Amino acid sequence: MPGFLLHAGATVNCAHSGLATSTGVDARVLLDKSTVIVVGAPYTVTGCSNTVPCISGRWTSGAIRVRVGGLAVVLSVPDSQSECVPTSTPLRAQAGAQTRVRGV
Repeated sequence: MPGFLLHAGATVNCAHSGLATSTGVDARVLLDKSTVIVVGAPYTVTGCSNTVPCISGRWTSGAIRVRVGGLAVVLSVPDSQSECVPTSTPLRAQAGAQTRVRGV
């Protein structure tokens, strides 16, 4: 499914509304002055309200045809799968995603 590319400036949360911040970015490609997020990029989660809080997360799938540095970019659609540790719940792109560049 096509969707907009996710960048480090977008607001991302865990399933329990904890704030997820990208910690591993590749500065070769920028969108809205923020780096593009690729599959496997680590996130740190803070403020998770679950009884066993999410600590970190990463995207496990992304675009089929668009790559940066050999890795698939993450799309801000439900098709891009992710996982938080230790809860195995997904990350969710909420707001601030760029709306100019689409990928498949």
